[in-house]
Formats: sequence, C-alpha cells, structure tokens
Amino acid sequence: MNGAATPTDWQVAGIPVLVKRSARRRTVALQVKPGEVTLYAPARVPDTKLLEILNARRDWVAGHLAQYARTIPSAPPPLADGQPLAFLGDALTLRLVQGVTHPERRGDTLNLPAHDPESALEAWTRHALREPYGALVAGYAASLSAQDRLRRVLVAGARGRWGSCTSDGDIRLHWRLSRAPLPVLHYVALHEAAHLLELNHSPRYWVHVARVMPDWQTQRAWLRQHGHTL
Repeated sequence: MNGAATPTDWQVAGIPVLVKRSARRRTVALQVKPGEVTLYAPARVPDTKLLEILNARRDWVAGHLAQYARTIPSAPPPLADGQPLAFLGDALTLRLVQGVTHPERRGDTLNLPAHDPESALEAWTRHALREPYGALVAGYAASLSAQDRLRRVLVAGARGRWGSCTSDGDIRLHWRLSRAPLPVLHYVALHEAAHLLELNHSPRYWVHVARVMPDWQTQRAWLRQHGHTL
C-alpha cells in the first residue's frame, strides 16, 4: 500500500477495508470482524490521514484477522434448501427433504433430513472423509519418507484447530476442511504429515514442507484470511 492509493484499494492481509464517513463523528475508529475491516472517520479527515492511521495499526488489524481465521465457528448459520456446498473440490447442492432419515448423496445432490440437517451433514461428512483423508495424509507421509511413523488418520471436529499430529503418529484433520479449495486442504495434510519428522515449527520443519509444496505460504495465507468462512 502506498500514499497514492485510494480507499477503494486499501487492504489488510488481503481483506478490503471499508471506509465509512460521518459528519457527526469526531474520532477515527477501526473495527475488525471475521473477514471484515471497517474504518470509521469524520467526514473532513483527508484520505492521506486515514491511510496513515491504517498503516500504523496494520499489524494489529492483521493479527485480529488471523486470530479470527484460526478460530473455527461453533455456530454456523442454518442450512437452507438448495444451498451450495463445496466438498473435496466438488460443488454439491443440499436438499432438505421431509421424511428422509439418513443423508444420501445422489450425484451432485446431497439429501438431508429436514428436521436436523446440520447434525446429519456433519455425520455424513465425517464418514465420507475417512478414506480420502487417510489416503491424502498417507501420500504426503510417503513423499516425506515418513510413512513408517504414521499410525492413524482421524477426522476431527475440535474447535480452533484445523489439524494436529501426536508424538504417537496420530494425525487429525478437521472435517470442515473438506469445504476449502483442494490446495488448502492438501497444505494442511502436508503440514501435519511433516510433523511426523519434526514435532515443531523449526526451520528444518519448514524445509520438509517446502520440499513437497513450494507454494505452501499461499495456501496458509488463504486459510488465515478465509478459514472462518468454512
């Protein structure tokens, strides 16, 4: 960002900054919400001054955005009939059907019980991910020559964590990652597989990650900026 930029170009960590001016306001204030940054300002404060204030608080704003992105929402909005759903790179359509007792996928349509679609969707997703998650992590473990250290791959739902790896070789990936772009899901799988070699985030650990996925930083940035939307 530079001084020649206009408010419509302002971003922090890839998130556009919305500027709201008011003749009644006397002070400048920044508000950060998941995936959203708003700058409130008096009507007469020039853009150059607002940009100066934004740049001074850039690290603070980026830190809050990253914190929100790492936190997995515990209460997503209610599902709706006809709602699109990303699943392992496919585009599904949800149908809330009266009288249906169990989830059923037919092509690109996923039928869910209308009386409790949220619980049914989570249960279906967790079951459907067991094999693909296992194959994905096993593939990355093999590419790192760490397949002998991998014990189990589990589908998890822990709030606030996208993945984890234990010293015993158990790797967990959150079921909501199935809604992320495939490169992002692959990054998390590789991230945890690399912990089979280094149970830390030392420079040596990141060498293992970069050897298999040179653009890992792009995928991590997406997750930090958009993870809350999953």
